[in-house]
Amino acid sequence: MTFHVVTLFPEVIESYAQASIVGRAQKAKLLKVKTYQLRDTAGNKWGKVDERPYGGGPGMVLRAEPVIKAVQKIAKGKKVKVIITSAGGKPLTNAYAKALTKHKDVVIVCGRYEGIDARAKAALKAEEVSVGPYILTGGELPALSIIDATARQVKGVLGKFESLEEGRVASHDVYTRPEVLTVKTKSYRVPKVLLSGHHAKKDEWKGKRRSNPGA
Repeated sequence: MTFHVVTLFPEVIESYAQASIVGRAQKAKLLKVKTYQLRDTAGNKWGKVDERPYGGGPGMVLRAEPVIKAVQKIAKGKKVKVIITSAGGKPLTNAYAKALTKHKDVVIVCGRYEGIDARAKAALKAEEVSVGPYILTGGELPALSIIDATARQVKGVLGKFESLEEGRVASHDVYTRPEVLTVKTKSYRVPKVLLSGHHAKKDEWKGKRRSNPGA
């Protein structure tokens, strides 16, 4: 599986993608993350990829042509899944990430400024995806979220399927040593049920905490 990321800041994507689990997955050839500088398809000597919006309004808009050319250059006749990061897109979920693993090549176009000319989405038959109900300065962090969430679903990336939190019994609260943690004058203890040898009760406790974190 290969992620192709079109961005004005390739170094942001590359830095994260070369580290930790995603980095190890690339070294193991379980997936690839490639970056493409959008300015390379600007079509002018200045590398200018934005213009003022029609109809007025604040900020600048990424032109459709550079985006379309970049994606076409990546595709070269291949069947690719095209995603545009956008605050107004469909929400990123584990189910969506898992579905993405069915695609061999996923192109992610990072939004920037006030967004991308809507005609790029139409011409590329792209899907807009959002990582949350908030606005970021660019689409690089959302792109990395999509990559990371999907990479976890690729067989072998986490080592064992049991490492997928959503695939096993787990609570939102987890504990490790020491059994008693003292901060200033107050002691915080590991719940007794987790110290017992009763696995059924442990799973029951974890299930309750997962469904009701305040319990």
